[in-house]
Amino acid sequence: MSLEPFQKSAALSLGVELELQLVNTHDYDLAPYAEDMLRLMSKIPLPGAVVPEMTSSMIEVSTGVCHNASEVLGQLSQIRDALVKSADKLNIAVVGGGTHPFQQWHERRIYDKPRFRELSELYGYLSKQFTIFGQHVHVGCPDADSALLTLHRMSRYIPHFIALSASSPYVQGQDTAFDSARLNSVFAFPLSGRAPFALTWDDFTVYFDKMTRTGVVKSMKDFYWDIRPKPEFGTIEIRVFDTPLTVERATALAGFVQSLASWFMHEQPFMPAEDDYLVYTYNRFQACRFGLDAVYVDPATGGHMPLREHILQTMSQIERHATAMGAGASLHLLRTSVERADNDARWLREKQGEEHLLAEVIRQAADRFRGGVTHQQQR
Repeated sequence: MSLEPFQKSAALSLGVELELQLVNTHDYDLAPYAEDMLRLMSKIPLPGAVVPEMTSSMIEVSTGVCHNASEVLGQLSQIRDALVKSADKLNIAVVGGGTHPFQQWHERRIYDKPRFRELSELYGYLSKQFTIFGQHVHVGCPDADSALLTLHRMSRYIPHFIALSASSPYVQGQDTAFDSARLNSVFAFPLSGRAPFALTWDDFTVYFDKMTRTGVVKSMKDFYWDIRPKPEFGTIEIRVFDTPLTVERATALAGFVQSLASWFMHEQPFMPAEDDYLVYTYNRFQACRFGLDAVYVDPATGGHMPLREHILQTMSQIERHATAMGAGASLHLLRTSVERADNDARWLREKQGEEHLLAEVIRQAADRFRGGVTHQQQR
């Protein structure tokens, strides 16, 4: 199969996808309610889409094409309210977070869809362990070559995205000591990690053709890279975020991405280099393990500094673009979070420290996802 043409999209447009947990309201374990949720949600007119995911206790929601963070928040809030309403009818709850803290992977059921059955046959138990929950952010690029340049510039900021969104400290009932344990599950897949260093669409097409000739790859869907081009949308897709606990934080992360992309496209602040990737995996590990307390190795200078400090420096560099794109509130939310060192992983650990019961932590996380939507308002 040949690589499809890179479609036109509005530069710096946004699209956001959120993978979400469905839990019962008895013990707050994952519950196989995807089909029921999809049936109820199909009756509600909404922007974007609601679709199944790998196992039957997950769903994925997505916005339509948005032009700024305010539009993203409006659409995600509308979808969130409809999800909460449908979940109440089923007596279940919807929760954010990158992992369910105590679910047992072997109890999961593969959702009955040809692609998921095919992946399950290929990857075995990894498919059920893929019951993890991420946020994907698409950003529109004016052309294919710009997309690849933006992709490789954006790669320097993968640790920033991981630390700011980290919300998966618990796996199988245990504190993993990681802020984002979700990405360790993604790394198990053979076509994960970083994209090849190609800065033109012609060079990328040569790479893609070589891969398809091996028979290992049929389409771009087979690559689980941290960032990948999405030619059918005319975007690049950033895939390292854990799903945040609230749609407000998900929106802020999208605004941060858009502001960075605006900086890249308007100012061309640096040229990416293959050597940037010498420290890529180390920086990625640091952010997964230590979150906002990680060390960041600057790929250009080799200098070490606290990741938190580099995030704040970056925010100062892109502030003008954030204001121009209407993402000032997004940057403010994230900056405050960095200054307080309080990502969602910390919130989950603090709740567990108070409650000593992960089920109660999930109950409170479900309330947090509801935002201002009370049970009374849903009646």
